[in-house]
Amino acid sequence: MSATTSWNSINYLGELVQIGEQANATPFLTMVGGVNGAQTIGSDQFPLAQPWSTGTAAQPSITETASLNAPTPVTYTRAQDTNTTQIFQEQVSVSYVAEATRQKISGLSLSGEVQPVVSEFDFQLMAALKQISEDANYTFLNGTYAAATSAAVAAKTRGILTGITTNVVAAGSADLSREMMDELFRTMATGGAKFANPVIFGSALDVQRLSDLYGFAPMDRKVGGVNVSTIIVPLAGQVSVVWDKDVPAGSLLCAEMSVCSVMATPVPGKGVLFYEELSKTGAGTSGELFGLLGMNYGAEEMSGKITGLSIA
Repeated sequence: MSATTSWNSINYLGELVQIGEQANATPFLTMVGGVNGAQTIGSDQFPLAQPWSTGTAAQPSITETASLNAPTPVTYTRAQDTNTTQIFQEQVSVSYVAEATRQKISGLSLSGEVQPVVSEFDFQLMAALKQISEDANYTFLNGTYAAATSAAVAAKTRGILTGITTNVVAAGSADLSREMMDELFRTMATGGAKFANPVIFGSALDVQRLSDLYGFAPMDRKVGGVNVSTIIVPLAGQVSVVWDKDVPAGSLLCAEMSVCSVMATPVPGKGVLFYEELSKTGAGTSGELFGLLGMNYGAEEMSGKITGLSIA
């Protein structure tokens, strides 16, 4: 990336439209509370859960005579799942000339039409903030974990899809089916999911397939088709369905949203995700957006996923 000048960011007339705006939405980030709803901590590392379990259930067989002596003690051990916040950072740098020549128009021009970008710097700052939101949405779903072991090593937060290892259904390159969905909910139920607020996130293809699997279209001469946004199934009850372009093709996520949130390590006196102007080095304005953000998906056993689905 380079600084914005009057030559690499040209002014045009016409409605300002982000390419693929709907496809670049951030539904998962929004539904976990977004950056503004982040839980703040004073560390880069944070606990996700402290998992423990009992043994396999069985009927005791204890005689009266045996009961006169205490049984052999059993120790139930605990573990700890952790994650990390990571740096999200974007720089915005706009020359004074680019700001000053905002009325200089290229391309087709119509009398009376107004250039929608009033301030080049404000536009670039808005775009950088949108980029961070999209990066965070992708990362909180797909991020691969890495702890910072020195200033030269980047910390990387683990995404929920990466974190789920217990409740996994392998599709074997087959199309999504009701049998797979039933298996997913059974696996999650036996794996410990509580189904307080389960939400399915899928690619465009698999959201369409879910509508085909669960939809019921009443007969009508003028209206046809279904658009399923909620399914009702045994064990899980009511489950919302959301399209998110950052769910990889071939995967389907069922996230327990009641345990999911954004984690943030705020910089004292500045905040969670903040903008600050950088020092002057020439004829322009430069600043940066900075934040330390991570994904808290709670105990991974609360959520589940289907992998290896057909993508055609």
